[in-house]
Amino acid sequence: MSAEHTHDEHAEHEGMTKKKIWQVFFYLLGITAVEFFIALYMIPKGLIGHGIGNFAYIALTLVKAFYIVAYFMHLKFEKFALKTGITVSLIFIIYFIVLMLIEGSYQFVQMN
Repeated sequence: MSAEHTHDEHAEHEGMTKKKIWQVFFYLLGITAVEFFIALYMIPKGLIGHGIGNFAYIALTLVKAFYIVAYFMHLKFEKFALKTGITVSLIFIIYFIVLMLIEGSYQFVQMN
């Protein structure tokens, strides 16, 4: 039974080879290097504004989060239903946070 369990476990994570792990690591390293380049060179020199820099940080951080969740947390190898459930839950959480921030700022402005 243990040999059968080992085979199933190996088949489940078949896509994560050492080569793939290092490939994802270097993607994450490259994205981090781009973020540092933006923060330490482009914004202080005035090549891009803070708004564009913040947008770039958010976009690059979301790409990094995708790689971490997909490969290192093995979500890429899970069934479609689990991926969909997690994605929909995350979208609702973000939606409710944005609604609360909007409502809070509205009340702050109207109460003062």
